[in-house]
Amino acid sequence: MNFEEAKIRIAALSTALHEHNYAYYTLSNPVIADFEFDQLLNELLALEKQYPDLITDNSPSQRVGGSITKNFQTVTHRYPMMSLGNTYNEQDLIDFDLRIKKQIEDNFEYVCELKFDGLAIGLTYENGLLKQAVTRGDGSKGDDVTANVRTIKSIPLQLPVGADYPANFEVRGEILMHRTVFEQLNKDRDELGETAYANPRNFASGTLKMQDSKEVAKRNLDCFIYFFLTDNSNFKNHSESLNKLISWGFKVSPTFTICKDINEVHDFIQKWEKERFDLSYDIDGVVLKVNNYDQQQELGFTAKSPRWAISYKYKAAEVETKLLSVSYQVGRTGAITPVANLQPVLLAGTTVKRASLHNADQIEKLDLYEGDIVKVEKGGEIIPKIIEVNKSKRDLFAQKITYITECPECHTPLIRKAGEAHHYCPNELGCSPQVIGKMQHFTARKAMNIDSLGDETIEQLYKAGLILTIADIYELKNKRAAMLALDRFAERSVDNIIAGIESSKKNAFEKVLFGLGIRYVGETVAKKLAVHFRTIDALMQADFESLILVDEIGERIAESVLQYFSNPAQVQQINKLKHAGLNFESSSIEKIVEGANLKGLSFVISGVFSNFSREELKEKIEANGGKISSSISSKLNYLVAGDNMGPSKLQKATELGIKIISDEELFTLIKNLPL
Repeated sequence: MNFEEAKIRIAALSTALHEHNYAYYTLSNPVIADFEFDQLLNELLALEKQYPDLITDNSPSQRVGGSITKNFQTVTHRYPMMSLGNTYNEQDLIDFDLRIKKQIEDNFEYVCELKFDGLAIGLTYENGLLKQAVTRGDGSKGDDVTANVRTIKSIPLQLPVGADYPANFEVRGEILMHRTVFEQLNKDRDELGETAYANPRNFASGTLKMQDSKEVAKRNLDCFIYFFLTDNSNFKNHSESLNKLISWGFKVSPTFTICKDINEVHDFIQKWEKERFDLSYDIDGVVLKVNNYDQQQELGFTAKSPRWAISYKYKAAEVETKLLSVSYQVGRTGAITPVANLQPVLLAGTTVKRASLHNADQIEKLDLYEGDIVKVEKGGEIIPKIIEVNKSKRDLFAQKITYITECPECHTPLIRKAGEAHHYCPNELGCSPQVIGKMQHFTARKAMNIDSLGDETIEQLYKAGLILTIADIYELKNKRAAMLALDRFAERSVDNIIAGIESSKKNAFEKVLFGLGIRYVGETVAKKLAVHFRTIDALMQADFESLILVDEIGERIAESVLQYFSNPAQVQQINKLKHAGLNFESSSIEKIVEGANLKGLSFVISGVFSNFSREELKEKIEANGGKISSSISSKLNYLVAGDNMGPSKLQKATELGIKIISDEELFTLIKNLPL
């Protein structure tokens, strides 16, 4: 396929993929199977790799992310992002309605919308293409997060050709995270020993400011659009603009309603106060706006907010109940999580029996005593939390709750490292919840993907003494008779388990490495380590300095990797897994070796270069024995500087006395010539 043919095919693929994205993520009505979609996307990626000049910012391939943003540029909003006045009091809404009636003689109506609990975003479109995405910031200026926003599949990168949208306009929306996504991502963080986010809003906010857009793409953010802005609008009212946005392919919540008076507004508020917990995402109230644009103009603005709109915020659902006891859960990494066991109570439509206490600091902060009457809240948080103790109802002889000092499962003394929130049980090879958890992690979909070995099956096999370590999983084919003797193990299910285990041996090295469950080594880190070191033997022999030279590998991860491989039992387990036939070598293309003139030297590449991409310079350095570092430190040898390099990097390199060279000088070094 030549350039012109590729250009036509890429355009056709892009149009088709944009339409399928819209059908799936906005309409929730997919018209092709995921496999077919992936085939189209893979074809597009292959063509764009072959003809990189044909890649556009709004190509569907940009949904997967790829760019690294070290600093987000500050942008002045063309239209200021004003705040809304808030109230928790329905009398304030009545007063708001009366003020409008005094100022507007004509009849008017409201549009009521859900107030999404996310973060505001402004999206600028030019000629139907997404041009820029900017956060609220301080209302007058925000951060340019376009690269990250392109990964949100419900936000159109290009609008339908021929539709009647203006050449230039902006839409406002709310970026949010659905609860199921939040729960899974927090579970992943907990397994890595990282602090969980308190609620989906905080997680979404943290995600949008991540530097790596590939990681943003994995977080599955969503966005509802709720406002349209342009210099010359033909719309008479807000509801008309919302319906037009839907026709252009934007995701607008279908819950918005036209209300004829304040009584209908009240009905809308009451309806969603009851039904909000049935939604897949969080809302924290309702927004009402005067519908007619001329009337909005007549009402005008205060210094901070429009006079024609207000938000009514729901109070967080809360209730008092009795604390029955505190129990402690042991996670896969040994992290101890305290849980409050409560007298069952109805809260936000569900019966609550437990609430997370997070860690020892939280217990101390709440000043908990046995049998306390506690106030439990379910607001933006998925899991109910205790917000305070009703000390006036405390039993005079109640005993203060103190955090445990031993593991509740194996009675090993707990440890807590400086700067960490959790206590840990260090008995990772002998503490049953940790052992079972590690095996469950190893067989999970993101690791070895052994579907036939579910969590309950692993627990049953462990209790039967058939698997005590990860390596034992690959010995199950020799224990078929023992498995058949267990409850619920028929011949077919046993055969499926053994077949699934054998099939898992084909998994790539990074999957195996992730499956080992090394603390802080998630999917992304496992892949970076596998690509950099290529074999498990090279990784096991790496020292601290070698590890932190790997992109995005910090001191905490390096120390954890070293600690893992210093344990003879872990090394023995890896040897057993090698013997079983697992893949401990990266399948990535062999790195080209040109020479060793840069051996022992480390480099940071920063800025834009006219003759080479940064990736090409990186490959050239590594091909000649050099190492690439992700940050500037006193141990760095050279900073390879291009145009538009960040001033902070330049300043730090200068302060540390790091030699700053151009790409031309780099090639002089490679040729072993003096600079």
